Formats: sequence, C-alpha cells, structure tokens
Amino acid sequence: MTDSKGKTPDVLPRPDFHFEGEVGRTYQESDPPTFPQPVQPPKGAPNVVVILLDDAGFGQFETFGGGIPSPTMDRLAAEGLRYNHFHTTALCSPTRAALITGRNHHSASFAGITEIATGYDGYCCVLPRSCGTIGEVLRQNGYMTAWIGKNHNTPPWETSPVGPFDRWANGLGFDYFYGFNAGDANHWNPILYENRDLVPPSEDPDYHLTEDLADKAVNWVRKAKSISPDKPFFLYVAPGATHAPHHAPQHWIDKFKGKFDMGWDAYREMTLERQKKCGVVPKDTELTVRSKGLPSWDELNDDQRRLYSRMMEVFAAYGAQVDEAMGRVIDAVKALPDADNTIIIYIAGDNGSSAEGGLEGSLCENMFFNGFPEKWEDNIKAMDELGGPKHFNHFPSSWAHAMNTPFQWTKQVASHFGGTRNPMIVSWPDHIKDKGGLREQFLHVIDIVPTLYEACGITPPRTLNGVQQKPIEGKSFAHTFEDAKAPPKRKTQYFELAVNRGLYHDGWMASAPSFVPWVPIRDPDWDPDNQIWELYKIDEDFSQAKDLADKHPEKLRELQDMWWVEASKYNVLPLDWRGTQRMNAEEMGRPSLVGKRTKATYYEGMKQLSSEACLPMLNKSWKIDADVILLDGKAEGMIITHGGLEGGYGLYMREGKPVFVYNFLSVERTTIAAEEALPAGQTRLTVDFAYDGGGMGKGATITLFANGKQVAQGRLERSVPIQFSLGEGIDIGMDTGSAIDFTYTLPFKFTGKVEKVEVDIAPA
Repeated sequence: MTDSKGKTPDVLPRPDFHFEGEVGRTYQESDPPTFPQPVQPPKGAPNVVVILLDDAGFGQFETFGGGIPSPTMDRLAAEGLRYNHFHTTALCSPTRAALITGRNHHSASFAGITEIATGYDGYCCVLPRSCGTIGEVLRQNGYMTAWIGKNHNTPPWETSPVGPFDRWANGLGFDYFYGFNAGDANHWNPILYENRDLVPPSEDPDYHLTEDLADKAVNWVRKAKSISPDKPFFLYVAPGATHAPHHAPQHWIDKFKGKFDMGWDAYREMTLERQKKCGVVPKDTELTVRSKGLPSWDELNDDQRRLYSRMMEVFAAYGAQVDEAMGRVIDAVKALPDADNTIIIYIAGDNGSSAEGGLEGSLCENMFFNGFPEKWEDNIKAMDELGGPKHFNHFPSSWAHAMNTPFQWTKQVASHFGGTRNPMIVSWPDHIKDKGGLREQFLHVIDIVPTLYEACGITPPRTLNGVQQKPIEGKSFAHTFEDAKAPPKRKTQYFELAVNRGLYHDGWMASAPSFVPWVPIRDPDWDPDNQIWELYKIDEDFSQAKDLADKHPEKLRELQDMWWVEASKYNVLPLDWRGTQRMNAEEMGRPSLVGKRTKATYYEGMKQLSSEACLPMLNKSWKIDADVILLDGKAEGMIITHGGLEGGYGLYMREGKPVFVYNFLSVERTTIAAEEALPAGQTRLTVDFAYDGGGMGKGATITLFANGKQVAQGRLERSVPIQFSLGEGIDIGMDTGSAIDFTYTLPFKFTGKVEKVEVDIAPA
C-alpha cells in the first residue's frame, strides 16, 4: 500500500543515538557533530482517522437503513466502502481494547468493562504490555497521535490524580488526549481531562460534550498539520454518543417530534425494507422474531406509547447530532492538503444498541447498575425534561432491539449479531476506486489494527518497549479495498461476554445466549452446561432467523468443541456470569489506593478524586468531620460531595445553615438541614451515618452536628448498594461535576475556608 511496506523495524524503540564520526580531544579535532533525527514514517504513509460511536445498532442510522439521519456516514460511504459483516465484542471496554491492540478482548485482559474486573488473566482489565497499542506503534514510526473522547481502558484504580499514568491515553501511545476516563459521561456537565489535567467546567450555557469533542478534534488536526505538514497523523475520535445518558439539545429533539409514533415493531419492519432497498442486507433477509421477554408495541397503553416515543425522539436527536458533529471533523480533515491520502474508518457502535434502560425505560442508568428496576408510571412525570440536565435517561430495551434490526438481541449478547454486528465505513480516496461499494467479508474489530499496519507500511513489532509482543490476532482486510470478491482471511472467530457465547466458522454460527441484558441480577446457581445452543448458516441466513440446531446436531457439536479450544487459547476461562455483584470493587477485591485504611483526610481544592481513590462508604456506617472557618453568618457553598446527578451525597452551607443531601440514584433526595444559621468562626460540622446493617442497600439514620451539638436528623429507608456514580468522585470546597440536587448553581464554591475534611468508615 505504501512505498516502503514492511520496512519498519520489528523492535521498538529504535536504538539510542550514537555519533558515528571521529571524536578527538576537542571539538576542533573531531568530526562535525550530528544530531539524532526525528523518526520518519514510511514514504507515502497515509493519515488515519478512526471514529467509534458508542452503543449504536446495525439498524440505527439511515446509511444502513435505519431511521436516524446520518449525512456524514452517507458522504463517506459514497466515496468509500460499506462493510455489512463487521463485528464487535458486544460491550464497550472489550471492543475498545481489541480495536487499539489487534488482539481478542480476553487476550488483552478485557473480558468486560473496567468496573467489573476480576483477578483472572482475561478479566483483570489491565492492558498487558505484551499487547502494545496501535497508537504507540504508529507514534514510534513517525506519526502524530491523538485520542479524543472516551477512554474506557484505564483500570478505575489508576484514574486518580496521582496515577499511575502509564495506562492513561498518553501512556498508551497517544501524544494528546482530551476526553473522559469512564464508561459514560454527563453530556451537560462532564468530568474531562486534557492529557492528565482536569478540565475546568465550561461556562457556556449551551455547552454539550459532543460539540466540545468535535471542536477539540478539529483544532488538534489543524494544529498538527500546521506544525508538521509532512508528517502523517493518527486521530482516534470516540464520542460518548449514543451511550447513556441520552442527552441532546432541545432544538435537536424537536426535529424528531412524532417521527417514532409507529412504535418499535413497525420500525423494525420499515427498517428491514429500507435495508433491502439500499443493499446492506440481502433481498431474502428475514426479520427475526422479537427477542424473548420484550413487549410488543400493541400491548402498551397510550401513556406508555407517549413516553416511549418521546424517549426515542431524544435518542434520535442524540444520534443525529453526533453524526453531524463528526461531519465537522471530517470537513477539517478534507480541507488538508493531503486529504485524499487519509484513511477514515467510521464505526457505528462499539456494540449493538443498549438494552440497559430496562423494559420500562430509565431516568437514571445508575439504577440499572445498582440492580433497581424503574416504573414507567414514575418516569412519565419527567417526560418533558428528557434529554436535559436533570436526568441520566435511557430508552426502553425494546427500542434498543429495534435499533439492531434485523437481528436478535442487543448489547451484551455476544452470541447474536444484535450485540456484535455494527456498520463500518472505510474511505481512502487515493486507493479505493469502488466508490459506494459494499463489502461482505466476515470481519472482527481485531482486524482493524493489522489492516492499518499494512496500509501504513508498518511492521508489527516483535518487541515493543522491551516487552515481547503477543502475535496480532486480527487479519488484515486491506485486500478488500480493491476487490469486492476477495476471499475473507478470517475463517474462525469466538465470541463471549458474560457467558453469552458464539463461534463463527466458515459460514456457520453457533450461538448460546445466557441472560437477558435488561436484568442485571444473575442466578449464582445457573449452569453453563445446560445452556441451549443454536445453529445458523449465516452465508444463507443473514439475520440469524433460522435455527438449524435440530437439523445439524453434528455441525453444532463441532462448533461447540471448537469454542472450548478457542476459549482455552485466548484466556476466556473461567466463565463468569455474575452481574451487579461484580461492580462492587470492595467485594471483588480489586486494587485500591485506599487499601485497608478506615480513615482519610481531604483538603480544600481537591477535585474529582475518583471513587476508587476514596474510602468505600457503601453498606456500612461512616462519619464525616469537616473543620471549616465561616467568615460570616451567611456562609454558602459545598464542603464535600461525592457523586452527583446519578447518586451520592453532599454537605454544604446555605444561608449560614449546614445541609446534608443524600441522593439515592436520582429518584430520592433526602435533605437534612439545620434550622438556625451558624455564627462566624471556627466550626466543626459532623455527619453521622448510622447504617442499619443486615445486607446491601439497607436504611440508615443520619445525624448532623455543629461543634458537637445536634442540629438535624433524618432517616433513609434505603441506600445506594453498588456505586454512587458512573464517573464522579469527591470534591472538597466546590462541586465540579453535576449537582447533587437542583438547589444550587455549579460550581457552588464555599465562601468560607475548608481546613480539612476527615472521613471515618466502620471496619468491614
């Protein structure tokens, strides 16, 4: 693909500089000096842009027959290629680890998201140094590298301000990073980092994360090419959309009013017809049956239909906005002098659309991860606020299923294409001549890295930074750029996520679903040996509509046996189907900066200390002692807060009165406030949280003291059992994330002085 294909060294970094001339006693007696020169990329090496959307289904965007406009995808598809047999892992962190390393997700130690890591080779979510990233390899071969957006590949216990930083984006080979280190982000009030530095909250009243990330990508690529026009760049853009929360500006939401009143069943039928018409599925593709447990649109009442139509309108707005924002990034790239020698890979989803909103939709996704279902009767009361800053909303599971048309199932279900098959578009004007072509080779996300190495003329390093590398497990599909009928190099691919298992081999697919993705509670006595396997001939049955297990038991047995071989090869074992339990870091024994400590001291100015760097305060008694100086009798502002919109607590002053708020997953906010203002001077505020005990998520009595005197008391009947928040940690003296309640304006800086805040927890 380039003039020097395969000529880069297979040991990186290159040897240190050594002056080759003669050295005498003085410079006058020595050969003229030389300097080590910057590494030059292979001649003709292309720029690379990889865009990875989040939680998007095969039937979501118009470019692949869906109902959400995607003009940017349309434009790239018209000048490049659409791939309709491209697969992910069914979950975000695993897909992202595979994408940047070219290894299977278990090989890269990412069997699940970082928040459910366990202490096995394939499950620890600590990216092995033997799985070097494409960012690091390209960087050491003369590329400028940047990562904009979501990073969900840093272990949570390494995301604090004290690091270590070697598995942050900068440590993984990207010279520049701007984004968030979490699975999702509040798009109105995100916690962002620029490289290692916390980004101050925006003061723009119209701020939205999607637009911010697009701006940063545009600015970086322009700056890079202005400074080094002859060097190629690698730009990895990973917006948070369309992952929950479904946050979209009102003017975007208004565009879709009434557009989804037909409901999810009709949407699936309409989408399949559009998919056939635009050629992304064969003409004989069958619409699969509604996945088990999902309601039909017809069985809903009128209020449910109103609510769920609105939730889909918000989601569509969110998706349309991100595609337009990515268009601004593409416009900036296209304006560069070497635009035609730029590979653009646009992947619509790191997995299928998400069913984590539950059967009835959600106002707060954190309810799902804490194991609490929601009721539509409660959620409809907030219907007009959906998409705005008051909620962490997510549409119902049935809409997710519809977004994955024509397939069965959704995100998390790695056994079926509803979880794993995602649209991919590749553009490279200088090399792709089949403009608007379709490619049908069976591909997997691990195939991206070797394809880019081949296209860029890069030899995969045998040794990287002193560590022998695992072989690249992906296979290049660069040969498909020129030949639509090129035989696929991938003959076999395993799938596994939470024991949703699958095995592809030579046109056959064996599939074994385990648990429905909208129920996070799993039976510990479930037996994988009793799992029911299905069999599909997918080169004749695009959508996995015809189960042939009964007709071809011998073929099914062959693929089942192959699955165990692949599982043994790639660190898939031991099988683990636990759900919300694995999100409790303390119970799982994950590494912690806290260790065995039961007391911590925090100081004013500390911001966004990650939860993993803070004492575990769930399901136990604890006490907060805050030593503050009140400058007058009208003190205002936050003293300590942990979490935000989705759950947590806050101790603050209002009109001189101490206030404690406990946010139970955004659905209940218990406020305990003193009746009288406190005078100016040295003050110790104490919050005593007396946990009832008897298991997880139980109630508590909360007592508030000022200088040892009780000033207020309140009662919780339930508490957060698994996690306060999906990404927000502790702030001292202000609130830098989303607000714990809606009674103050961020950052709500304390008007006095916080000398220290001490937190004591009851021993485990």
